[in-house]
This record gives sequence, structure tokens and C-alpha cells, in this order.
Amino acid sequence: MSLVKVTIVGGGGGVGSSTAFNLLIAGAGYEIALVDTRAEMVVSHVMDFDQVAELFPRSSVRSGTAAADIADSDVVVVSAAAPLVVNTSRLVHLHENAVILDEIGEFVPSGWPGVVIVATNPVDPLVTRLCAQLGGDRRRILGYTLNDSLRLRTGIERTLGLAAGTVEAWTLGEHGDSNVPLLDRISADGEPVSLSPEQAAAAIEYAREWYVRHVALDSGRSSTWISGLGLARMVRSIAEDRRERWPASIVLDGEYGVRGVAISVPVELGQGGALQIEEWALQESQLAALRRSADCVREALEELSQRGNA
Repeated sequence: MSLVKVTIVGGGGGVGSSTAFNLLIAGAGYEIALVDTRAEMVVSHVMDFDQVAELFPRSSVRSGTAAADIADSDVVVVSAAAPLVVNTSRLVHLHENAVILDEIGEFVPSGWPGVVIVATNPVDPLVTRLCAQLGGDRRRILGYTLNDSLRLRTGIERTLGLAAGTVEAWTLGEHGDSNVPLLDRISADGEPVSLSPEQAAAAIEYAREWYVRHVALDSGRSSTWISGLGLARMVRSIAEDRRERWPASIVLDGEYGVRGVAISVPVELGQGGALQIEEWALQESQLAALRRSADCVREALEELSQRGNA
């Protein structure tokens, strides 16, 4: 059985290398190529991963290039990004990271049957832009947004005094300040949970302020561990055709009353990317908030275009 080839662009960074590590230890068969402008970082990671492969021998990691490796990959993970700086919104990186994504898109051939997963921020406008650049099937160009839902779950658990991993909750919309927590879809150990207004406010504050608090530390690192783990699981869901439900950023074509921009919605992941987009029955206030969130993505893209970066 042939290995599933995964190329990680930005593989020398924290998120990319964490993704590679989590794929290595998954015990499945992956051929992983790390692509990064910092060749010494890639070599350092590969030297380290060689010994990880002694304990988990089914997969391999090597250095690669976008020109040589993207075209025959089954999945391409993009985590390459401009250096992280102290800020209050992921949108500050849009212009620099759009240039990076544009360059990566040049290496994706017409008719390529693989799947791109974008982790670079701001993920929603970048997914929208890359989808327009590549054309083809929108279901094959996805953005990683699981962290929003995970942080909401942590916020709820801490507010209610519950153990980690007991809550299921979802956040849709932009991966940013306008996201939409679905407070009427919360469960703990499979049982529905209702939050008081004070509890809801506390949980949402934890989730929405996480990014600002973390970036303010000026540590120079992003959420490498959870993003790498989440991305690896997302890759596995696609490569192994698991048909799991995930939140993911995808360009919508009328779903939820949104057209032409990417936001996070529930999708079923399997071979080929998003096998279907699930349209949940949302409250009118939630739908309105979701559409406003899409407008934020649209406005960011319009500003990018006006600055001559189109």
C-alpha cells in the first residue's frame, strides 16, 4: 500500500513541525515533505524526526521544495507565515501572508486532485483568495479553525467547573473577533447544557480573548501544539476517509445565506476534502451574526484589493 504524501509548507516553524510530529506518531503511513525558506530549520527537524521514526517506523519525514513536492501530494498543509508580532487581530498579517499564499498557489497545477489545508492567518480571507486563484473544487481548499471551538469548550468547562474533554460546543464564522459561538448546542457528557447569561459571557470572553492574551506574551510562538495536533487529525480524517464532522473554513455558495467568501461551518471530511457542508438550523440571530461575520471577511479582502495586493 502506497504512503499518503503530505507536504507541509512552513514545515520549519512551530505549527508545521508539530503537524509533522503528530502525523509521525499516528502510526499510519505518511510520506511527509517539509518545505521552508529556512533550510537549516528543516534539516534540524528532519535529523530529530529520524529518531522518532525509529519508534514509529511506518512514516517518513524529509526536506522538500514547493516546486518538487506540491504537485504530487495528496494533502498540502500551509502554515508558512510572516513573523508573529504583538497585535489584537489576526488581520494585521493579511497583506504579508497573502503574498506568501499567492506564491504557494503558483505551484499547484491545474486539475490537481489533492486537498489544501490553510493554517496561515487570517485563514478565512486567505482561503477565499487561494480558492479564487486556483479555481476548481472549493471543497478541496479548506482552512483550519478547530481551535475556536476548542477554546469555547475550555471556557465553558472552566466556568462550570467541569473536566477537560467533557463538553462539546461549536463556534462558526470568521476565525477572529466576529465568530459566532452556538450557545444552544452545548452538551456535557452527551447531555444538553444551558448557560446563564453570566456563564455564557465568561466562556465567550475566555475563548475570544485567548488570542490577545497569548500574543501579548510576545513569546514569538503561536499555538503550535494544538494547531499541529488538530491539523494532523484533520489530515488523517481526509486521507483515511473517516467522514468525520469538523468545523472548517470553506468558500460558501449560498449556504447559510453566504456566497463568495470562506467562513467556518460544519463539514464532513473524507477523501477529496469536504464531502458535504452541513447546514444546521440556526436561530435568526445566529444566522444574522454569521452573515455579519462573512461581511468582515469580505471587507478585509476589499481592503487588500484596494491596497494593490490583488
